[in-house]
Amino acid sequence: MDNALDRRGLFAALGMIGMAGAFGKAEAADGASLTESRVLKYADLPLRKFDNGGEQRRVMAGTLATGEFVEIHETMLPAGEMPHPPHAHPNSEWLFIQTGSLEYIHSDGSHIPTGPGDIVFTASNKTHGLKNIGATPATYIVVSVSKQLPEG
Repeated sequence: MDNALDRRGLFAALGMIGMAGAFGKAEAADGASLTESRVLKYADLPLRKFDNGGEQRRVMAGTLATGEFVEIHETMLPAGEMPHPPHAHPNSEWLFIQTGSLEYIHSDGSHIPTGPGDIVFTASNKTHGLKNIGATPATYIVVSVSKQLPEG
């Protein structure tokens, strides 16, 4: 299994940025300004490892010229794991499922199975969660957009 962002997922994530507005004061994972076009190499993205065996690569985070805060990352979630307990935040999120079998925990309490190619949207301030219900690791890309300051 190739852990790199696949072409469809990457273009989908970048398309969401394009819809949010033109690049302004956004920053790449390394803190460099994105006022100029660039290519971000997957191998150069910072890798964060979690106690549950999961991994996350931050693609970018920053504020667009139009005022929206945008954060994009790829997560690998081991079988049977959750990235964190269900929660809510002011950001709206899109999840682009790349590999594996995930269960989306909706704010209405339902558990919805998702798989490769599925896209999950979570509206601002709605409780939500995610769990890998498969026997293999799952990967997904998160695009988070908010007018709020970044969390944490």
